[in-house]
Amino acid sequence: MDKLPSHHCEQPRQARPRKQTKAFRGLLAAVLLAVGPLAYLTAVTVDFGGKAPSQVVPINAAEIVSKCEALNLTPGPPSNFHERTESDRYEAGTKPVLIKNATIWTGRSEGLEVVKGDLFLVKGIIKAVGKVSDELVKRHKDVTVVDAGGAWVTPGIVDMHSHLGVDSAPALRGADDTNSLKGLAMPWLRSLDGLNTHDDAYRLSISGGVTTSNILPGSADAIGGQAFTIKLRQTKERSSSSLVLEPPFSVNGTENYSGRPRWRQMKHACGENPMRVYSGTRMDTQWAFRKAYNTARELKEKQDQFCAKATAGQWKNLGSFPEDLQWEALVDVLRGRVKVHNHCYEAVDLDNMVRLTNEFKFKIAAFHHAHETYLVPDLLKKAYGGAPAIALFATNGRYKREAYRGSEFAPRILSDLGLKVGMKSDHPVLNSRFLLNEAQQAHYYGLPKNLALASVISTPATILGYDHRIGFVKPGYDADIVIWDSHPLQIGATPKQVFIDGIPQLENPFFTDKPDFFQHAPEVPNFDEEAKDAIKYDGLPPLETHKSKKDVVIFTNVTSLHIRVGSHIKEVFDVSSAGSSLKGQSVVVKDGEVQCFSGQDECLASFVNLPSVEWVSLEGGSISPALVSYGSFLGLHEIDQEKSTNDGKINDLLKKENPSILGEGALIRAADGLEFATRDALLAYRAGATVGITAPESYGFLGGLSVAFNTGSPHKLAKGAVLQDVTAIHVTVDSGESSISTQIAALRNLLYGHGEGEIKKAFHDVVEGRIPLVIKVQSADIMASLIQLKEEVESHSGKAAQFTFSGANEAHLLAKEIGQAGVGVILTPARPFPGSWRSRRILPGPPLSENNAASVLIGHNVTVAIGVEEQWQSRNLRFDVGWTAIEANGGISKGETIALATTNVEKLLGLRTPNTDLVAVERTSLYDFGGKVVGVISPREGAVNLI
Repeated sequence: MDKLPSHHCEQPRQARPRKQTKAFRGLLAAVLLAVGPLAYLTAVTVDFGGKAPSQVVPINAAEIVSKCEALNLTPGPPSNFHERTESDRYEAGTKPVLIKNATIWTGRSEGLEVVKGDLFLVKGIIKAVGKVSDELVKRHKDVTVVDAGGAWVTPGIVDMHSHLGVDSAPALRGADDTNSLKGLAMPWLRSLDGLNTHDDAYRLSISGGVTTSNILPGSADAIGGQAFTIKLRQTKERSSSSLVLEPPFSVNGTENYSGRPRWRQMKHACGENPMRVYSGTRMDTQWAFRKAYNTARELKEKQDQFCAKATAGQWKNLGSFPEDLQWEALVDVLRGRVKVHNHCYEAVDLDNMVRLTNEFKFKIAAFHHAHETYLVPDLLKKAYGGAPAIALFATNGRYKREAYRGSEFAPRILSDLGLKVGMKSDHPVLNSRFLLNEAQQAHYYGLPKNLALASVISTPATILGYDHRIGFVKPGYDADIVIWDSHPLQIGATPKQVFIDGIPQLENPFFTDKPDFFQHAPEVPNFDEEAKDAIKYDGLPPLETHKSKKDVVIFTNVTSLHIRVGSHIKEVFDVSSAGSSLKGQSVVVKDGEVQCFSGQDECLASFVNLPSVEWVSLEGGSISPALVSYGSFLGLHEIDQEKSTNDGKINDLLKKENPSILGEGALIRAADGLEFATRDALLAYRAGATVGITAPESYGFLGGLSVAFNTGSPHKLAKGAVLQDVTAIHVTVDSGESSISTQIAALRNLLYGHGEGEIKKAFHDVVEGRIPLVIKVQSADIMASLIQLKEEVESHSGKAAQFTFSGANEAHLLAKEIGQAGVGVILTPARPFPGSWRSRRILPGPPLSENNAASVLIGHNVTVAIGVEEQWQSRNLRFDVGWTAIEANGGISKGETIALATTNVEKLLGLRTPNTDLVAVERTSLYDFGGKVVGVISPREGAVNLI
């Protein structure tokens, strides 16, 4: 509003404005209606017949008063929202859908309500739940009927922390809109302004059941800007704005003062990220927060003073409503109209933010990442307006100092204390397609199943302020629905169909009917003592195992036993197999070696009466080969972002400062930089991955020589600590400072013997077939060139060289050729993501493709293994194996499944000293959410290590 000219605002000196009565305001409104056609005037004089001095008011006074009254309205839906008969997101032509015979998790009653029945979707909303009358259905034409066959149905998954569309896949410079680096505090920025509608991850995330995502700016800045919550389906308009769930009025070009405003979202970040980006300290970041909020507070106070006068009719010299486009969003935070999402990890930063909320009187909707929140619950409750919700990873941690004390038990601990817990992806940090897996893991470590499901559906919907329309199956809510092929908390749970606004999103989805036990939530192990220790030891509980002090350990009530015989996996017995007449068996172990089992004659008789026997019941569990973890810097890194805790990265020999690929011929060995007893290594050991194979840290062409080591050893000189000093030589061929053709030319020269010293010898060993060449590569085009290079070298030498492709997102495109060339493949990660241009042509697996890459490659006689990308993922390798087998839809046998992370890894990486450890698991197997590792049977150490 323009400031009124002073001569229009003058009043007699003796007159004092009096508080307006309702009668006055009614008269004022009538006058303004009467003079509406004179809107070009700046003010109107109202004469009250000599009873009071004439009042000079702005022509838009009613609008000003309405705006002032609206300032402190609480955001939310109109009171009649659930009376709507059509969604504001309805696409004309969308057919009604009747889902019959469903098991419906509604999200209601703290996630405890399950309804068996039908679900009717009409014009983008849920019309009826449970019993759907024939009469209601007959009122609508062209109804699509889907028989769920008793399948689980839930609301769509809600990802409350995502960078989908701003940190796009594939990653390209032209679509990098995650962070602005122009200042510490920039509440005026908006993620919507950078939202890429062509991100490949939209389709992938929908295929995982995600229907809604909160798109946050990154965490480089203290105040990174405004976030926008979007639906993931493409609209007919194909625009970024049309994806927004409930656009704030200021975004869609209107100023609506007649109803409640809509919730806005904003990103804050404290701790290491702003410190690192701006080369500052926590003190600098906190000052940036305080300075920004003080600016917003001063503007708010000016607005409140203005409105106090306007609503009292005191128009003299009032001027324009105080506004500032840069700070209006932060003013709205102070007015309680914005959901603040605060990236904040550790106690010192959480304390800073709690103090900030009390200093400036604003609420935080959720602390995100929040790795130490479970250690300071009383602090959280001191935040202004009550404890924020907590948005967590399940097991992702230790990648920087502030994440070092994170715990897998945090969701259950916080939930037990009454705090709201949501799981999030931070996509693409974690692929949001598999956000459900975060809930599955939280459940595995103790979060009750109702709250685990809620943590990715109804809880984030509530935290975001959209629980009036998403996150629940209720009449009048948005028709965002997922039909699952199994209980959503079962490993590998996959959508059969996903509806967004009542529109089916999966064309010709692929799925298989799973066994009955998959239709129930897994019975998870008891981790009560471990959760207590996490708190007792301030986030760093002891992880070391202890050796049994007995000469003999007898494992009882064992359902299955698989052992290694050379490079093969042998099934000794499996009580669960069809037709088996065996009952739970006892397995006798002496000096770390399996001696016999109770199905064999006189097995137990020779041992049960010995004076030194320890009995361990597996309660129906199993014993199987231990796993081998490859692909991360396990054993070389303790905290990724703390250089002093790591071995460090090696030079790229193809860079300008290293012009010769020959140099002095020195070849870096990972064995020389090994660090033992890192927390990720010990966690891997406790999860059955007892051997790690790790190459030196390199982001260039030549990566050096990998090493195989025992993840549970205390130091390098301990018995069995290092299995093999050198396993393979590693190179990377991918986009970088040197061209692809330059990298392949360098590799050709080395394979033809043009190196020096250790480098020349190592590549000669490759040509002779004595050591594998492991090539980190994603692109099928580059793989084709490498296959040709292999054939060329073998033709020249007359020997068979061993090539292994690692990464290999696009290997399925050349499955036949890779198999014929005798090249092995380590799929890293096990479930692909199109993170780069050269890795974008993925085979996603069900429901988007019938098969996954592993089954396709195995079908062409390729030796396949799976790897991990980061150290923390090694503990989850066991679940990746099981998940890969489930996705293969029967295309991988049990033996082939176990080999994915055991014998095949050893073969492809040149481990001649095999990992002979066996893993004892309580209750079920190593590969699902029912089992808990309780011991490692180690022939190398001649002992049983109990956990």
